[in-house]
Amino acid sequence: MEFRYDTQLLLEGTGLDENVIHNDIATHFPGDCLLVAGDSALIKLHFHTNEPWKILEYCSNLGEIFDIVVEDMNRQARGLQG
Repeated sequence: MEFRYDTQLLLEGTGLDENVIHNDIATHFPGDCLLVAGDSALIKLHFHTNEPWKILEYCSNLGEIFDIVVEDMNRQARGLQG
């Protein structure tokens, strides 16, 4: 597994642009399975990366982040939880 952490969050703000956010993440952060969907006030983000803290930091500069989930997919593959 190339990218270990399944990173998901909601981002609330004003003037958010899902295309800009998608392009910024795709260009500047290594990972895969990127999904950015929403509108100018609320964005749902899903991304597989080895550095989820960088995604959280990036998004926190755009607005308020909440419902944050970071799951270790290596643990999941081994049948472990947490």
